[in-house]
Amino acid sequence: MSATFPALAALLIGVAVVVLFLVVWDLPAFVGLVLSAFIVGTVNAYFLPEVAFGSIPSQVAAAFGENMAGIGIPILMAAIIGKSMTESGAANRIVRSFQAVLSDENADFALWGSSTILSIPVFFDNVFYLMAPLARSMRARIGGNYALYIAVVGGGGTAAHAFVPPTPGPLAVAQELGAGESILGMTIVVGLAVAIPSALVAGVGYGRFINKRMEIPLRDSMGTTAEDLERQAQKSAGNLPGFFESLLPVLVAVLFIASGTFVDTFEGTYPTLERFQSVTNFVGDANFALTIAAMVAALTYLRMDDFPRQVWQDELTEALQNGGNIAAITAAGGAFGAMLAASNIGGVIADALSDVGIGLLVTAWLIAAIVRIAQGSATVAMITTGGIMAPLVPDLAVHPAYLVVAIGAGGITTSWYNDSGFWIVKEIGGLTQAETFKAWTAVTSILSVVALFIILLYSTLFPLA
Repeated sequence: MSATFPALAALLIGVAVVVLFLVVWDLPAFVGLVLSAFIVGTVNAYFLPEVAFGSIPSQVAAAFGENMAGIGIPILMAAIIGKSMTESGAANRIVRSFQAVLSDENADFALWGSSTILSIPVFFDNVFYLMAPLARSMRARIGGNYALYIAVVGGGGTAAHAFVPPTPGPLAVAQELGAGESILGMTIVVGLAVAIPSALVAGVGYGRFINKRMEIPLRDSMGTTAEDLERQAQKSAGNLPGFFESLLPVLVAVLFIASGTFVDTFEGTYPTLERFQSVTNFVGDANFALTIAAMVAALTYLRMDDFPRQVWQDELTEALQNGGNIAAITAAGGAFGAMLAASNIGGVIADALSDVGIGLLVTAWLIAAIVRIAQGSATVAMITTGGIMAPLVPDLAVHPAYLVVAIGAGGITTSWYNDSGFWIVKEIGGLTQAETFKAWTAVTSILSVVALFIILLYSTLFPLA
C-alpha cells in the first residue's frame, strides 16, 4: 500500500471526529482533542506497520507533554501578567496612553503596530500573551471593537513572525535554502515590505469589516472578569500606575527574549557575542523571561491594591488555575496535530505537489499552505517546504528572499483545531469557537493569500536577481 491512502485516511477521519466532538457534541475542548488524537493514532497504527497499536496512548501523552513543555510555564505566567496588569490598572494606563496619541477610531493601529514590532524578536504566542490584556482593556474602555482588536493583533504579529528574520521560521528556511546570512538583510527588507501591507489588509482592513458584522462581548478569561475590566476602565487617572511601571512587564519580556534572539542570530558574524551566549540563552528563554515579567506585573498589582499578602496570593493562584486549563487545551490541540503529522500527511502532500507545473513561488506557497492545514504546525510546514524547494533555488529568476517569504506566507494560512495557536487565541482572548474562526482563522487565511499576491507583484517589478 502506498503512503498516500493511510495519510489521507488519517486526515479525513481526524477532521471528521474533531468536528463531531467539538462542534456537534460540544464536548469540552480538552476531552474532544485528546479523543481525536487517540482516534488518529489508531488509524495510523491500523495502516502503518511501524506504528504499534499499544503505544498510541503513550504517544499521545508524549506529544501532549512536548507541547506542554513549550507552552506550560509561559501560559501560566501569562495568566499572572494578564490578571496583574488588568487588576492593577496597568493595562488601563497603557490603553489611555494610546488614546492620548490616537483617536478611539484609530486605536486599532496602536495595537497593530505594537504587535508587529514585538513579533520580530519574540514568538507570536508570547506576544499575544502580552497584548491580550491591552486588547481586552481597550474593549472595556471604548465599549466595542473587540473583533477588530483581535484581528489587528493577530494580523500584525503573525505577519512579522512569519516573514521577518530573525524570527526562527524565516531564518530556518533561509538557511535551508542555502541563503543564510549572505541574504539575511535582503530577506528582512522583503519580509517587512510584504508584512506591513498584507497585515494592513488582513488585520486592519478585514478586522474593520468583520467588526461591523460581529460583536464579541467581554467574557471572563485568565482569572479576570468582564466586570473587573469595566470597573478599571472607569478609574480616574490618579488611581492608576505610571506609564513606565505599567509597561515594564512587556519591556522586560521583550528585551530579555530579544537579547537571546539577537546573540543567536549574529554570533557567527560577530564572534565576540559568543561570550554572552550562555547568559542571553538563559534570560532570553521565554520560560524565564515571562516569569520575571509576571513577577514585575504582580508586584505592581500588590502595590496598587494594597491588600494583605494572603489575598494577593489567592488572586494569583486563581489566575494560575485559569492558565492551567488554557495550557491543557493548547497542548491537547498540539497533540492532535502531532498525531496527524505522524501519518506523514505533510510528506505525502509535499511529494504530490513538488512537480506541479506552476511557478516556483506559487508552488512553494501551495506546498507550505496544504501541509500547514493538514498537520497544524506552521514551522513544520515551512521547514518541510524549504527542504523540497532548496534544490530548485538555482532555477529561480528572482532573489531567494522572495522564496523564503512565499514559504512563510503559505505556512501561516488557515489556523484551525490542529494548531495550538488557535487555542491560545480562543482561550486567552475569551472567544467562542465560531468567533475564533471569524476573527483569527479568517485573518491568517487572508494574510496568506494577500502576501502571496504582494510577493508576486514585487518579484515581477523588482526581481533583485
